[in-house]
Amino acid sequence: MAVVVVLAGAYLGYQQLSDSGCTGSIRLTVAAATEIAPAVEQTAQGWIQHGANVNGTCVAVTVNPVSSATMAAAVAGEHKVFLNGLGTAPESVKVPDVWIPDSSTWLLRLKQEAPGFVPTDGKPVAQSPVVVAMPQPVAEQLGWPNKKLSWKDLLGQLTTSTQLRPGVADPTRDATGLSGLLALGQAAGTGPQAQSVKVGVLKALAQSSSALRDDLLQKFPHSADANDIATSLSAAPVSEGDVINYNAQKPPVPLAALYLDPSPLPLDYPYAILPEVELQKSAAATALHQQLNSATFKNALAAAGLRAPDGSVGSGFSLPTSAPEASPSISAGADDKSAGGAAASGLDASTLSQALGSWAAITLPGRALAVFDVSGSMLKPVPTAGGATRAAVTQAAARGGLDLFDDRWAVGVWLFSTDMDGKKPYKQIAPISPLSSARSALEASIAQIVPKKNGNTGLYDTLLAAYQTVQNSWVPGKVNSVILFTDGVNENDEGISQATLVARLKQLNDPKRPVRVVIIGIGPEVNQKELETIVKPTAAGGVFIAPDPAKIGDIFLEAIATRTGAN
Repeated sequence: MAVVVVLAGAYLGYQQLSDSGCTGSIRLTVAAATEIAPAVEQTAQGWIQHGANVNGTCVAVTVNPVSSATMAAAVAGEHKVFLNGLGTAPESVKVPDVWIPDSSTWLLRLKQEAPGFVPTDGKPVAQSPVVVAMPQPVAEQLGWPNKKLSWKDLLGQLTTSTQLRPGVADPTRDATGLSGLLALGQAAGTGPQAQSVKVGVLKALAQSSSALRDDLLQKFPHSADANDIATSLSAAPVSEGDVINYNAQKPPVPLAALYLDPSPLPLDYPYAILPEVELQKSAAATALHQQLNSATFKNALAAAGLRAPDGSVGSGFSLPTSAPEASPSISAGADDKSAGGAAASGLDASTLSQALGSWAAITLPGRALAVFDVSGSMLKPVPTAGGATRAAVTQAAARGGLDLFDDRWAVGVWLFSTDMDGKKPYKQIAPISPLSSARSALEASIAQIVPKKNGNTGLYDTLLAAYQTVQNSWVPGKVNSVILFTDGVNENDEGISQATLVARLKQLNDPKRPVRVVIIGIGPEVNQKELETIVKPTAAGGVFIAPDPAKIGDIFLEAIATRTGAN
């Protein structure tokens, strides 16, 4: 019967296309986030029934519902890169002509990892504000729906209350989790005290995190029993649509949607025509996008609990209690040139990477050998850091990173210049050890990042020795890394040449025991081309430059967030 229905539908579609006067066929494939896919499918089929064509050629559209994380992994795989936290997509998932993920943050993350990924269009076709969902009895204790709360209010509750049990969908896999993480980070502010608050909140969220948003929603209470409410999840960033669809099931404890100030990055559903799509298909994709600007599509969005890009709602939209009639309009996508390659609220890829780097440091176990340049040039003052030396700002970045790392990490510390240990340009200060037992010793080792007044930079010998050390002690199930900080170029006449280093790293590179090499260049004196040349043979890692040494901490978080080439 199923086969008969499919064949009959196909024949009917063919008849309708033939009747429209178009000939031939352009077959357009669309992958859409699962919640918006039915609305896209309904609108596309309506267009086809009315003679969809481009310059007289018939258009057929196939819409596949695919989670944004899964499709992002597939696109990343096609470009031979990895997105942190995603792994690889199933072979059955094929990259489409058009992709409508739930957030433009996916496009930004992919563009940062894969420069060849340049989709077109990128305009949003829908939106869903990111809210904080709470069981209604819990929200009422905080003054909902009469009291308007801010992210700072929530941050205060998370850091002082023992009653609130927060959770989050893994920000590396879920756009609402990433949006919530960004909002909390902005509410915390900057400075040492703010960093401590951020770390505490991240650790609290990580305790009740879920890989999937659907799993996170299942952690809310399943009965009105007071004990169940007290021990279940009590706060999590999700989309407005999630709350609408959750409450539509008539649960025993409905969820309240809290619209906190300032409004966080919403789900913005960008319409991305993927690279290398042939011109005819690109024209068909553009024509389909025009259909998604119709009132019919807006009403179909309302049935799915989604808003139009301008924040208005279609017929039948079930507005949550305390929800605004219209949410802030979004007009720019991740590929809008006027937006400078930013997400819907103007956030750029580096901001996303810093948030994801913080999350990765707390939640993903790893092994890292941190190697610090202590050549004489590290004594140079940094005007943007109040005149502190490069060594001092590097120490501050190291302390911040160590605070973030979970106890499941193992970290070691080396220093390098020239003649640090006899003729060796490097010196071990602390071996790679679990933070669960060696955190205090590693914290003390940071104070030894003191420049050698007349020391030069023995970069090549140090990198080779560090790589061999990490590879020889390689541990499965963790990202094994060398993270090297330097503010200069190789200056060691008695050491190996660049050609020798590159040749040795090529010999040592073992796909079964990958070592991720990250070099963080400090200041304007570094030679980026040199650093990229010596990292390339490792096939895992990258070069990150901080022209302003005061920004080392931010660059470090970006380096932690990216996982291209690492297993």
